[in-house]
Amino acid sequence: MSSLVFLLPFLILTPASTLDFRYHSNREIEQYLLQLNASNPDITHLYSIGRSVRGQQLWVLALGLSARRHTVGIPEFKYVANMHGNEVLGRVLLLQLIDDLVRGYHNNETWSLQLLNSTRIHILPTMNPDGFDASDTHCQYSQGRYNYNGIDLNRNFPDAFAGLRRQQQLDEEKRQAEVRAVIGWLRTESFVLSANLHGGALVASYPYDNSNRGSEFVGGASITPDEDVFVHLAKVYSYNHASMHLGDSCNDGRPFIDGITNGYQWYPLEGGMQDYNYVWAQCLELTLEVSCCKFPPVKQLPALWTDNRKALLAFIKQVHLGVKGRVFDGSGVPVQNAVVEVKGRRNMCPFRTDRHGEYYRLLLPGSYTFTVTYPGHEVLTETLNIPNGPDNYSALRHDFLLQHIPKTTGRSPANPTQADLTPSCNYTLHLEAGGAITRPTWAGLGVGLALVAALRSLIN
Repeated sequence: MSSLVFLLPFLILTPASTLDFRYHSNREIEQYLLQLNASNPDITHLYSIGRSVRGQQLWVLALGLSARRHTVGIPEFKYVANMHGNEVLGRVLLLQLIDDLVRGYHNNETWSLQLLNSTRIHILPTMNPDGFDASDTHCQYSQGRYNYNGIDLNRNFPDAFAGLRRQQQLDEEKRQAEVRAVIGWLRTESFVLSANLHGGALVASYPYDNSNRGSEFVGGASITPDEDVFVHLAKVYSYNHASMHLGDSCNDGRPFIDGITNGYQWYPLEGGMQDYNYVWAQCLELTLEVSCCKFPPVKQLPALWTDNRKALLAFIKQVHLGVKGRVFDGSGVPVQNAVVEVKGRRNMCPFRTDRHGEYYRLLLPGSYTFTVTYPGHEVLTETLNIPNGPDNYSALRHDFLLQHIPKTTGRSPANPTQADLTPSCNYTLHLEAGGAITRPTWAGLGVGLALVAALRSLIN
């Protein structure tokens, strides 16, 4: 027994062994994340954003040189998988991605060092662990899509096209536990770019998923003000994928030109997560359908990882598109909720600075005119020439310096923005970043589960 106690610290703190290609249970994923986090405290931080209906933790692993908390100037990126419990390849891909990033870092591989030096990457391997537990292995029609309450989580978010923009509360307390957890997560971090991994097709889908058939409705598609950026992002994934860009790899009669599609043009969807990210959290999100089969045979997993690896990494780099910086008031203090608008891009909820006074705008290379508005200050207009940031793992850095409106002028403050007239455009961040919701309880649980895992490995 004494020798077992002596070995336990080494079993817990040494790097995880090679991650095998199979479908790991929710408990196995939890143990893997706990052990990997304990072994790599310099570049990882494990936290929970909440629990599923049945009480399973929704674990997120953050990776980066400052994984525990946000660093000014470092963009926040996220991947989410297994929103539909029976669409399972995303779980495997994200675990392999974690393993790949950590190994690359420890092997001093340039690609991994550059990503982790420049980006804080958050990975949620399963958003619907209860659905996964109920799923079976049928390629298309297996059970397990819904959460434990029988609700499709990708139809349960507040929807800007369903009249909810006029309701500030958005009935969040009536949302499913997993959806409430993601909404809360989006309020703790200023995410810039995201993707949500699904299965059952092979295509990169981008917002909007819904429409009122108003000005956004163009040629059968529901177009955002950032259509050019979304098309670019979708093509980055599809053309770095082994076959997605071919457009008809599933042979199901639905060809997708370049392997991409506008969500609404494919099929209308109310209450989707990618529209919620874009409208309310100013985070550009894609839905990535990464396998024709929702539950691919285990023997196909190594090849499917190879097909997706390059695309997953290339997509993360796109978080460095455009421009980033801070807005300072007339006293030189960074300010929250300053409106930063780009001419010609009228977002439903204009982009605002976060609690650090930061803004991030994903934009393709070119010349853009910005208007910055903040109460009690002159409206600032500047034109910027933006290079291709991903080439250098950094967007253009530019701070906006505002000037107070002189009290003697008698001028009134700037006209109210669209955000001021739309009560639901609420950017208040209620919690500390990086999983403060569960931080007090994680340490004891982590050590306990890691000990259990080590003991089991010796006994079995």
